[in-house]
Amino acid sequence: MSVERRDKIAVISSNRPEWMILDMAVQKTGAVLVPIYPTLAVNELEFVLNDAAVKLVFVSDQELYDKVQSIRRKVSTVHAVFTFDYLQPSLHWKDILSRGTEEDYKKLAVAADSIHLEDMVTIIYTSGTTGTPKGVMLSHKNILSNVLSCREVFADFCVPGDKALSFLPLNHIFERMVTYVYLFNGVSVWYAQSLETIGDNLKEVQPSVFTTVPRLLEKVYERIMGRGQELTGLKRKLFFWAVDVGSEFEINKNQGFLYKLKLAVANKLIFKKWREGLGGKVKAIVTGAAACQVRLLRVFTAGKIVIMEGYGLTETSPVIAVNRYTEKNRKFGTVGPAIAGVDVKIAEDGEICCKGDSVMMGYYKRPDLTAEVIDADGFFHTGDIGMMEAGKFLKITDRKKEIFKTSGGKYVAPQPIENKMKESKFIEQMIVVGPERKFAGALIVPSFDNLKTWAGQNNVSFGTVHDLVRNPKVLEMYKHIVEEFNSQFNHVEQIKKFELCPNEWTVDGGELTPTLKLKRKVIMEKYRDAIERIYL
Repeated sequence: MSVERRDKIAVISSNRPEWMILDMAVQKTGAVLVPIYPTLAVNELEFVLNDAAVKLVFVSDQELYDKVQSIRRKVSTVHAVFTFDYLQPSLHWKDILSRGTEEDYKKLAVAADSIHLEDMVTIIYTSGTTGTPKGVMLSHKNILSNVLSCREVFADFCVPGDKALSFLPLNHIFERMVTYVYLFNGVSVWYAQSLETIGDNLKEVQPSVFTTVPRLLEKVYERIMGRGQELTGLKRKLFFWAVDVGSEFEINKNQGFLYKLKLAVANKLIFKKWREGLGGKVKAIVTGAAACQVRLLRVFTAGKIVIMEGYGLTETSPVIAVNRYTEKNRKFGTVGPAIAGVDVKIAEDGEICCKGDSVMMGYYKRPDLTAEVIDADGFFHTGDIGMMEAGKFLKITDRKKEIFKTSGGKYVAPQPIENKMKESKFIEQMIVVGPERKFAGALIVPSFDNLKTWAGQNNVSFGTVHDLVRNPKVLEMYKHIVEEFNSQFNHVEQIKKFELCPNEWTVDGGELTPTLKLKRKVIMEKYRDAIERIYL
C-alpha cells in the first residue's frame, strides 16, 4: 500500500502507558502514527493535521481536547477525537474496544500479516530550529534496525528486572526508540508525573537507567551545587573538595594511587549522596539532543554515575553514535563510536554523513527536501560539522548552517563558544550573534538563582530582574566572566559585547524546540533591538 493510502492517526499526549499501547495498536493495523508535541502552537497543529490528512486524533486531557476542537472546522479529514482521560462529551479511547466485532478482529489479523519491513510506521514532524515543520517518514525497518543496534549498547546495564524512568517526550523518536529497547530487554518503564516531579519520582522508582537532555542534567547539577552553597564549615569544604576531585577525573587513564584514594573518599562522603538523590540504583544516564558540558561528564562519572552521551537525528531513527557503558569505548567531549549498522564518514567540508538501514524513507510530500539531504550514494547529510578522534570517536564541533562569517570575512562557530561559557554558574543560556557584523557578540540569559545570591552577597539591591540585568555592578561582573573565557578563543571568536536578557528561553515562549535546542532565528528576531544595541 502506498504512503498516501495509509490512514494517519495522531497522538497528542504527555508520557503515559496509553501512549505506547496506542503506538503498538496502530502499528498492528498497518496505519501510521503521527505523534504531536502537546506544546505545539495551534497554527502548527492545524498545519500538521492537514498535511498528514489525519483521520483520528488521540489526546490525553481536557486542555488538549479543547485545543484540537478549536481547529476542527479547519481540518476536514479528522473523523473523531478520543481521549485517554474520561471526559464529557468526548469519546474515551477504550470505547474502541467495545465496538470491535469478530469480523473486525479477522480483518486486523489480515492487516497485521500484510505489513512489511519497508512499510512506513510513523511520520514525525520536526519543529526544527527554523521554518515550517517537516514530516520525517520512518519505516519499521528504520526503527527496528536502530532498536537492535542500541539493544546491544544497552545490554551491559539494562537487563530484565531493571527499571527505567521515562520523562523525555515520547513524541520524539529518541525516547520512543529507547522505550522499545526497554521492552525488548525486559525492563519495566515508569513514567514521571511531570518535569517538576522528576526528583521525587527518581527516589520513588529507583531506576537503573533513564534518558535526558543536557539542559536537564545541568539543572540537576545546579541544584546539587546550590545545596552545597548552603552548607557551612567542614561540610561545605568537603563538598567542594569532592567536586574539585571529580573535576580532575579522566577515563581510560591511570591517575595514580593518591588520586584513587581521594576519589574513594569523595565517593564515600559526598558522591554517595548524589547517587541517592537519583534513586540510588542508577547504572547509566543516556543523554543526547545537544552537547553536554565536559565538566558535568567528569564529575558525574567520578561519582560512579555513568553518562553516555550520544548523537543522532529524527531522520536517522535516531541514534548514529553513542558513548558506551564500558570505559574503553567512552571519551569525554565526543559522542562515542558509531553503532552497528551505521556507516559514518566526514565530508570534505567537515559535514557528518551517515548511511544505513536507520536512515529515513524521506520527508513526507517533500521529495525536493529529501534530495537535498540524501545523496546519490545513500548518505544522509546531517548538517553537523565534526571529526573523528582516535580513529573511532565522533566529535561534533558545530552546526553547518550556524557557522557564520563576520563582515571581515572570518568564520565563527557559535556552539563551542556557547558550550564553554555556559560552564559558568552565572550563565544559564547563551547565543552568539554576529553574521556580517564587525565582531562576535552574545545574548546571555543569567542563572537568576545564582545571580540573586551573588547580588545579596555584594550589596546589590534590585526591584525586578529587569533592574538586575541593567545594574552596572552586574554588567561589570559578567564582563569579567566573558573576558576570562575569551582568553580560550582566538581573536575573531572572542565576545566583544553582550546583552543580558531578563527572561529564560523556553519551549512555551517559542525560543526552544521541544528537545530544548535553541531556535536561533526566533531568538534573534525577538531580541533584534538588543542585538542592534550590541553593534551601536
